[in-house]
Amino acid sequence: MGNVESSCYENHLSRFLPEEKTDIDGVFDTLSGLDGSGGVKTGKATRKAVTLAMLKVHVQEALPEQMTVRIYNGMKSVDLTGNSPGSSEQIVKEQFIIFMSTLLKGNVEEKSSIIMRMISSTEGPVKGKQIQEFTADLITSVVHVLSCRNLLKGWNLENTQDPASGVKVLASQLLSELKLEDGKNLVGPPLMDAMCDQSTIEKWVFQVPQISAFLNVIIRQGLLVLHSLPDHAEDLVNLVPKCKGIKERGFVSVLDIPSIIYINSQLPSELQHKWRLLFSSRVHGESFSQLCGHIINKGPCILVLKDLDGYIFGGFASQSWDVKPQFQGDNRCFLFSVSPSLMVHTDTGYNDHYMYLNHGQQTIPNGLGMGGQHDYFGLWIDSNYGKGHSRAKPRCTTYNSPQLSANENFTLDAIEVWAVGDLPESAGIKAQKSILDADPEAHALLEMTGKSRQSDGLREQVEDDDD
Repeated sequence: MGNVESSCYENHLSRFLPEEKTDIDGVFDTLSGLDGSGGVKTGKATRKAVTLAMLKVHVQEALPEQMTVRIYNGMKSVDLTGNSPGSSEQIVKEQFIIFMSTLLKGNVEEKSSIIMRMISSTEGPVKGKQIQEFTADLITSVVHVLSCRNLLKGWNLENTQDPASGVKVLASQLLSELKLEDGKNLVGPPLMDAMCDQSTIEKWVFQVPQISAFLNVIIRQGLLVLHSLPDHAEDLVNLVPKCKGIKERGFVSVLDIPSIIYINSQLPSELQHKWRLLFSSRVHGESFSQLCGHIINKGPCILVLKDLDGYIFGGFASQSWDVKPQFQGDNRCFLFSVSPSLMVHTDTGYNDHYMYLNHGQQTIPNGLGMGGQHDYFGLWIDSNYGKGHSRAKPRCTTYNSPQLSANENFTLDAIEVWAVGDLPESAGIKAQKSILDADPEAHALLEMTGKSRQSDGLREQVEDDDD
């Protein structure tokens, strides 16, 4: 290499700590020695090098083949000589180091150059259709490598939905941030034929942090680079939350892995490390009292609904649910849709109608709601279990969300509620109480009619955190 190229390489190399350099050197040596034939002649000497075939052998089943090819094209695009990059079919160590430095530690301008060649190995602008295919491959590869390396933390492809639909809707969501120079969004058919230059890709990578995060996981876990060092093991802590509370064999969540990853990324960072199943209508029964008994005083949680038309949607409650006739929660709450599209709808500041839960009252609505106002909630589950509404035309005043269900009035197919983060310390005391304990009138009425409390013996027992 010349002085300029050598200086560039040294700058990239200096980004790594000594133990990181040792790890990367070891991976390259392993890669270049897989078949004993890897090498590039420079004068009389032969330098170690890596071919696509070697990369495939190293990765094996950890990544889909198309992503391995994209990684190889990204490495090959690193120009060390000033000539057209990609002129050699073998990757030398300097290219390998610069590729790792750029994608793992570089800025968005540096990353976008290599991402362009991962999208298309041909020089110049890339088509929207190629970006769409790259994004879908990226998400598919994240799910694949996390499953292959046993890093899904209690989730798996058996207790969640087929990830294919989640890949599609998450890819569409991430692509919705792709904008041309004039600021125009590219959605639908116009996206397929649009030509995007590097500045467009750079702005997209800056706006969508998931692109860099997903590439980070794919490289570290797919190639087993810097994956075991203590500082880097933390990268996965908040990407996929630890799954707790699933005890029923055969339980299958209404969510898929890509949707879980995306919804989790929208939560406050201190709540992203763990989800615990509090309630599932398919496990605990179709009862509003059962629902309330399992979610009251359990801290922040995620409510997920599926209607009979197959639409999946829900909301994040930032505080413990409590039975009372007033609205509760704060501006961290949000509503979301999962299917047929993946979107998150946050606080507008118009009002504070974030959360509502009431039961056993004669004069005010009984049920669970989020956003809007009485009889016009962004999301509502009636205490007469099975029915609900999403009356948000044109938009919910609290969250600016559209109608989330297929029809304004919907029939429930399933409900899940997941506590996020750690359970509040008070959960062990208050969670032992029935919803009727908070409503003495309802309790007295049952006693007068000679009926027992259906929730007796069914109160959710709070378990010790088993981390």
